[in-house]
Amino acid sequence: MEVQTKTMNLLVDEVREQVVNWRRHLHQHPELSFEEINTSNFVYEVLKSFGNIELSRPTKTSVVGRIIGARPGKVVAIRADMDALPIHEEVESEFSSVNPGVMHACGHDGHTAMLLGAASVFSQLKDEIQGEIRFLFQHGEELFPGGAEEMVAAGVMEGVDTVIGAHLWAPLEIGKIGIVYGAMMAAPDTFTITVKGKGGHAALPHQTVDSIAVASQVVTNLQHIVSRNTDPLDQLVLSVTKFIGGTTHNVIPGSVDIMGTVRSFDASLRKSVPAAMERVIKGITEAHGADYEFGYEFGYRPVINDEQVTAVMEETVQELYGEEAVDRMKPNMGGEDFSAFQQKAAGAFVYIGAGNEEKEAVYPHHHAMFSIDEDALEKGVRIFAHAAVKLLNS
Repeated sequence: MEVQTKTMNLLVDEVREQVVNWRRHLHQHPELSFEEINTSNFVYEVLKSFGNIELSRPTKTSVVGRIIGARPGKVVAIRADMDALPIHEEVESEFSSVNPGVMHACGHDGHTAMLLGAASVFSQLKDEIQGEIRFLFQHGEELFPGGAEEMVAAGVMEGVDTVIGAHLWAPLEIGKIGIVYGAMMAAPDTFTITVKGKGGHAALPHQTVDSIAVASQVVTNLQHIVSRNTDPLDQLVLSVTKFIGGTTHNVIPGSVDIMGTVRSFDASLRKSVPAAMERVIKGITEAHGADYEFGYEFGYRPVINDEQVTAVMEETVQELYGEEAVDRMKPNMGGEDFSAFQQKAAGAFVYIGAGNEEKEAVYPHHHAMFSIDEDALEKGVRIFAHAAVKLLNS
């Protein structure tokens, strides 16, 4: 094991520069969710060039690589997402996006490059592996119902004992690795509401049913579901993010469209929210002589990290970078469809610090100026490699 550890570290050092180049190529050529045709083809060809990897295309724009060792054993899967966002990049560099209105503004280009780096390392260690390492290059993480669910349905998790993944995290400084035990990321559900009133002249409001006034009360009272109808110790977020109605200053519109998101961890609480929302919406609209339409869509499941697998990830980080590198982070209300893989095998997801003021990597995820400190990529490759070996031998 000591020889293999030294060998892995040397192989990670050798591939480090190439990982940065892969990330820059992917960043320059981003593709939206479920449209990752060139991205997946690029990944496939790079994996093919390594040798010793069995390749498949479980869906149109995803790739799976398998390295089956010389001796039977456990199966460890490592996942990376590949899709970009509909954002026009404002960062000026030699590898800025060449696709107008499309940008890797969340770090998925880095995730893909890190997993390619790990695959390169293990392709050279095939005869030393006891068991199997499976590389899951996933499409469509940013767009519900998500590519993970499709890949699971295609059978990519059959036989897998453990699955791990990582997210480059700009709010976390370079050198830190975020570890979360148990609940890590929330279930991201969405809702739509149309408040239907009766339009008319703004100077004669008594002849109308003012949809804006009614819809405003709907928005205000929906907040009571969190502040007054939910146990303060439960974790629930309800955010209205879209409110559209009206065309000009002197016309009361006939309807208002509302959209938003609900974030939660607890399954029973999550299930109860739509009925609570509709009770509020119905009560307010009926009280004012208006009508409504209400739609609610359950999104990804929450990411719940397995305790034992998370402990292995933390131990790996401590051995590689020392206890000071571990940041015991709190859960956050973001969503991630890595949870689909966790339904099939014990899994853990970690954050890799990628923020650095000196390199202007300070902007939030999904921002047009988003960037990362590329020194984080090597850390991701090294953590993937060492954690996978630990999990195979555990």
